[in-house]
This record gives sequence, C-alpha cells and structure tokens, in this order.
Amino acid sequence: MSDRWDREHVIGLAPDAASAKAAGGIARPAAWNGTGCDEEAVWGECQGSGKNAYRACIDLSEPAFRCSCPSRKFPCKHAVALLLLWSDGTVGGGPRPGWAAEWLDQRRDRADSTQERRASSAAKARDPKTAERRERRVGDGLAEFDQWLRDQVTHGLARAEKAPYRVWDDAARRLVDAQAGALAGQVKALASIPRRPGWPDRLLEEYALLRLLVRAYQRRDALPEALRDTVRSRVGFTVPQEDVLERGPRVRDRWHVTGSRDSVQDQLTTRRVWLRGAATGRPALVLSFAAPGRPFDAALAVGMAVDADLAFYPGAQPLRALVAERHGPAAPSAPGGTTVAAFLDEHAAALARDPWLDRWPAVLAPVRLARDGSGGLHAVDAEGASLPLLTAEPWRLLAVSGGAAVTLSGEWTPQGLRALAAWHEDEGVVIL
Repeated sequence: MSDRWDREHVIGLAPDAASAKAAGGIARPAAWNGTGCDEEAVWGECQGSGKNAYRACIDLSEPAFRCSCPSRKFPCKHAVALLLLWSDGTVGGGPRPGWAAEWLDQRRDRADSTQERRASSAAKARDPKTAERRERRVGDGLAEFDQWLRDQVTHGLARAEKAPYRVWDDAARRLVDAQAGALAGQVKALASIPRRPGWPDRLLEEYALLRLLVRAYQRRDALPEALRDTVRSRVGFTVPQEDVLERGPRVRDRWHVTGSRDSVQDQLTTRRVWLRGAATGRPALVLSFAAPGRPFDAALAVGMAVDADLAFYPGAQPLRALVAERHGPAAPSAPGGTTVAAFLDEHAAALARDPWLDRWPAVLAPVRLARDGSGGLHAVDAEGASLPLLTAEPWRLLAVSGGAAVTLSGEWTPQGLRALAAWHEDEGVVIL
C-alpha cells in the first residue's frame, strides 16, 4: 500500500480555501460508496444532488484527478474529500472497479505514447545534419535581429514610446521563424513594459541585454561550456528531459516548496514552482506547462517539504530542475530565511553567472511590513534593510502579518519583490 499522505498535504492540493472547506464537509464515510485503493490509486462514489453518484478517482503517482461532477475547479471537492478519507485510513484496499481501471489504463497508454514521441523527436534532434541546419537558421535570424536592435537605438527611443505593439511582435515572429523561440518571447515582452517615468532607460537596458545575448551566441565557441549552455537555452535550444534525468547533476536534499506562480502567454499556461534545499540552501525552479483549463501536477504544494533528488538543467547558474526521485512523502514545513543583505549577495552572484536572469527566488526571515513616504509597501528585516514589494492587493499579506514578523517568500524582479507566500507562527503557511 502506498504511504498515505497527511491531512495537511491533502488540504494543500485544494485549489482554494472554499474547495478545502467544502471537501471537509463531505469527507464522511457515510457520504461515499464503493471506496477503495491500491498502491497507485484511490477511488470512490459520492452521492451528489442528481440521480447518479459522482465517480472520483485519483492517480497517486503524479497525482492526477478525475471526477464526473460538473465542477470546473481542479481538483474538485469530491477528489479532495476522497483523499481526506484515504489519509484518515477509512478507505480500505480492494480491486479496481471497471470505470477506475479504464481511466488509469488510458493514462498509462497516453504516457507510453508520449514517451515514444519524445524519444523519436530526441533522436531526430541529435541527427548532425538536422542540428547543423538549425544552427544556421538561428544564426541567420540572430544576425537580422542584431541589425533590428541597432536600428531601434539609431532611430531613438522617443519614437518607441508611441510605437504600436506590432513593432516588437513582428520582430518576435521573425525570431520564431528562425527557431529562436525563447529569445522571441523576451522580445515580445518588451511591449508590456509600463510606460512610466524612466521607461526609455528600462527599454534601453533590455535592448542591451538582448544584444549581449546575440553577441554571446555569435561567439559561443569561445565561451566556457556552462555559459554556452546558458546562452543556447536563452536563445531557444532545449534539452530533452530524458537527457537531464540521465546526465544532469543531481542534488538530494529536503526541498521546501516556497512559492508558485502561473503566467499565460500564447494560449499556454506556465507554472513556476520555487524550491529551496534545507541543507544546501540551494534554490531550484520546476517548470510545467498546460493548455488553458488543463490541470497541472499538484504534487509540489506550497508549504510542503519533500526529500528528493533534483536533476538540474545545464548552465552557468543551474536553476531549472526536474524531480528525479522521491525518498518519501511530502510533509508541511516552514523554510528557513535569510536577511535582505544575504539575499542580495546571493542574487548578485547568480547574476554574475547569468546576466539574463529576470527573476530569482527569495525567502526572507524574519521580516515585518512597513510603508515608505509614498505609501509603497516594503519587507524590512531585523537589521533594518528593506526590499520593495510588488502587490496590487496587499491586504491579505497585511492581515496575515498583523504587525508581527513573518517568513516571506517571493520572486525578485528588477521592479521589486513579488510576494508568493508567508509563514506565520500561529497561522502557518498562507499563499498570497
């Protein structure tokens, strides 16, 4: 039998507080029929408001969820309630009913098919002629983009302030055609820079970083291997997950899940999950992608810690990683934090290795909240050093802290610290 998760882990999988509360209301054995579990899954039927019972099934390996109810939340309250019953030990073992076995078998078949497609794509990508053609195409595209950058600066940034979105969108489309997708995404984002005082300076900084990337790629053969890997990744060359798991450096630690943030671009939702090693103090980023409305893997819940091996992608500042192997179930745990000065030193060292870093994870403790003369919110540590906070709605964070010191996690960006979660001595973890 698979190790049963504790209630805190299960509650952490709920999409919001309302779903968690609703799940608690139906997490009663009397509300369920046909419950059962084995080493891979949990299933059961819950009587709803209609004639037919809702059938819920959870694949514990990811986890993944299925329920026949019409809820658009994921996981729904029935799936969370069923897991709560399983966590409490009230769901016994037994054979899978046909409807659960069919869904689980379909998932395994899809996973096998996806693995085969990835293997085929990886084999094609390793073909020397294919790789050579890709390099030439990217090189030609970046040479054209280099000229575009010089034209922007030559013509002056005053014109750019009133330029339409298509100025950057057209340049990004040409980079996509040249198979430099990651660089294209950075160019497309330039149109969203807020037109505030100092905007030309910010735009010029971004242009300078882009030109640095272009020049680095053009001189890639002279770069150290780790920096060359970083440059290729920033341009758009990907490393297959199989290669990372097989050859990437592995680090085992008790990894705290310190924050999570979703962003949508081009009909694709990207989830960034930030981790920090308890022993190593090392940060890590686990990325996942899904089409709008599709569920994400909910295994890495904010506020939990898991003993695992992470396999890191190559680069001068290894940050992105894959969970290679788990050594036990996740458990609630608060991460240790640093002072503002220690965090800034860490970020400066990372930036020296990878000048194109646009965000870096922070865990600060203990910090209190304070406002500056213009009303801006800051996180202030025990030494009096502070970082500006980016938050359109600060009330949840203010209510959680209540004037007391908290542990605060977030993403550090050129504009400030975007708060993601806070740990309070009495309230525990609160996702912001």
